[in-house]
Amino acid sequence: MTVPFADIKVVDFSWVGVGPITARYLGDFGATVVRVESATRPETLRLTPPFAGEQPGLNRSGYFANYNCNKLGVTINLKHTLGPALARRLAAWADVAIESFTPGTMADLGLSYHELAQVNPGLIMLSTCNQGQTGPRASQPGFGTQLVSHAGFTWLTGWPDRTPTQPYAAYTDLIAPKLGAAAIAAALDYRRRSGRGQHLDLSQLEAGIQFLAAQVLDYTVNGRVAMRQGNRDDNWAPHGAYRCQGQDRFIALAVTCEPEWQALAQAVGEPWCDDARFQGAPGRLQHQDELDRLLEGWTSRWQAEELMLRLQHAGVPAGVVRSPEEIHSDPQLSHRGHFWYLQHPEIGRHAYDGPAFRLSRTPGDVRMPAPLLGQHNEQVFVGMLGLSDQEFVALLASGALE
Repeated sequence: MTVPFADIKVVDFSWVGVGPITARYLGDFGATVVRVESATRPETLRLTPPFAGEQPGLNRSGYFANYNCNKLGVTINLKHTLGPALARRLAAWADVAIESFTPGTMADLGLSYHELAQVNPGLIMLSTCNQGQTGPRASQPGFGTQLVSHAGFTWLTGWPDRTPTQPYAAYTDLIAPKLGAAAIAAALDYRRRSGRGQHLDLSQLEAGIQFLAAQVLDYTVNGRVAMRQGNRDDNWAPHGAYRCQGQDRFIALAVTCEPEWQALAQAVGEPWCDDARFQGAPGRLQHQDELDRLLEGWTSRWQAEELMLRLQHAGVPAGVVRSPEEIHSDPQLSHRGHFWYLQHPEIGRHAYDGPAFRLSRTPGDVRMPAPLLGQHNEQVFVGMLGLSDQEFVALLASGALE
């Protein structure tokens, strides 16, 4: 079947998370994506564990492998005198360019949107950085690990009597690509209708704040500042993760209405479920400490998986707190084929996350493992851009392809 981006060509100048993940979405649905790196300053994720077999190497990072499959890999030293000209040839070939450098970096290299649009007026360029291309803090470098704090996530994560706890890793790195891919799809549709390209400015900070809309709105309307509250919720109780039998075994559950409370009470079958303090959400919220203590006394007598099925059958939202190892054997994920396995030249057989969403008529796929550093230089520069063998050899000798 035809895939949505089968005729789309992408040059990916970005690095680490947001840009590469965005480009991978396009590659999953058929785009030809060329990832540009440099051996003189290796991509950060190539140096980031976990490494296959716990053996470090530029081609052994699990992070890099997962974020960069379905891409061809080339190397260009953009600071070499011949590097920017070669990058412009790629931009002239491409429909979409993605970059995630500090604002001004691409312009310093002669590769700004204005300059690239001179050689390719229909080019769509996504620039994604910490805080956008303009403003007093636009030039501040950093990573998503700082942005989750700057956006407010860290303030809300943890317990009220303890210091803030950062969410796992660079959380905004996993939010912004979805917005970036949607913006590129919209820009491609606009170009199809108008013939014009455009420059997209994606602030990763602002993308993250979109996912705290309720807390921002509550402050805007009521002047109320949300606070850390562990696993609890402002409106629902019980709401949390409760210990089960075995070491580090938990079940997460949330009671969001009275029918769910009645279903939970019937499944528990303990006298305390009839306590007047727990009849109605206001009472359960007021007496959460006691409710959580009693509920965990009951859940701790159960195997997590067995209890999950019992509660789900009763109509209570519940799920086992799974380890990374368990995710790979989860029957639901297995049924839907979430993990795809490809043979990587250095890592070997390796699991990749499947396409992030399903399209019924044009499903995506994972067809190509992440590239080795510079693996496709000749294929791209000679076979796709049309450089002669002599030009390619001269570039190699000059150091421009390092």
